[in-house]
Amino acid sequence: MAVAKFLYSSAALVLVITALAAQTMTVRAQAPAQDCPTQLTGLNSCAPFVVPGSPDTAPNAACCSALTTIDHGCLCNTLRVASRMPAACNLPALTCG
Repeated sequence: MAVAKFLYSSAALVLVITALAAQTMTVRAQAPAQDCPTQLTGLNSCAPFVVPGSPDTAPNAACCSALTTIDHGCLCNTLRVASRMPAACNLPALTCG
């Protein structure tokens, strides 16, 4: 039961980040060629690696390529927003280990 809950939570986090990519506009320090949501959408290729229980033990070339195109501030701001979502929804804070 705990493993299934963890898998669903992790999959939900991937979906949340993808949703944030589609809806969030962030201020960028150095005006990259693409806007933040477009950059984050490219991370869909990383989904097989980040979902717990996946047989993929390393990101594929498409994931690594997408990661190199993301502005540091864009990724950090998205993770900050995602980490605040449980509290905003009156849920317990995430404890990742």
